[in-house]
Amino acid sequence: MSHSDIQPYLDTYNQLLGAVEGLSQEQLSWKEAPASWSVTEVLTHLADHSLVISFRIRDILAGTTVRLPAFNQDAWVSGQKANDGAAADNLTIFHQLLRYNSLLFERLNDEDWQKTGINAKGDTVSITNIIQGFTKHVNNHLSQIDRIKRSYASANQPEVSSS
Repeated sequence: MSHSDIQPYLDTYNQLLGAVEGLSQEQLSWKEAPASWSVTEVLTHLADHSLVISFRIRDILAGTTVRLPAFNQDAWVSGQKANDGAAADNLTIFHQLLRYNSLLFERLNDEDWQKTGINAKGDTVSITNIIQGFTKHVNNHLSQIDRIKRSYASANQPEVSSS
C-alpha cells in the first residue's frame, strides 16, 4: 500500500466535516426513534471505531497472535452517553487519530502492510484490509448521516393547513 492508496482513508475526515457542516445542535442530537442513532452518536461511534482499528493495527505490527478485539458499538455509544457529548469533539478526536495513524503508515514498508491478524470473526486480515474496511465503514456511516438529516427535515416540516 502506498501513500496515495491511503488517501481515501485520510479523506474521511473532510467528508465527515462536509456532512455535518451547518447542522445545529438540535439537528446533531435529533433521533428518529429512541433506538436510532443521532448524528452525534454516529460521530462518536466513528471516533471509537478509529480507536479500535488503531489498536488492531498496532497489535498486528507487534506480532500478537491473539484474536483482534471486537467491540459492542451500541453499548459503547449508550454507555458513554454519546448524545450528550459534542459532535465537534468527536470530529477532533477522529481527525487526530487519522493523523497519528498516517504518521505510522509513512514508516511501514510493503512487508508491514501485508502483516496479518485474526479478527473476532476468525478471518485473517491484513493492515491493508483494515484500512480499506475502515474507509468503507465511514462511507456507510456518511450515508447514515444523510438519512438522519433527511428524516429530520421531513419530521420538522411545517404543517400545511387544508382550509
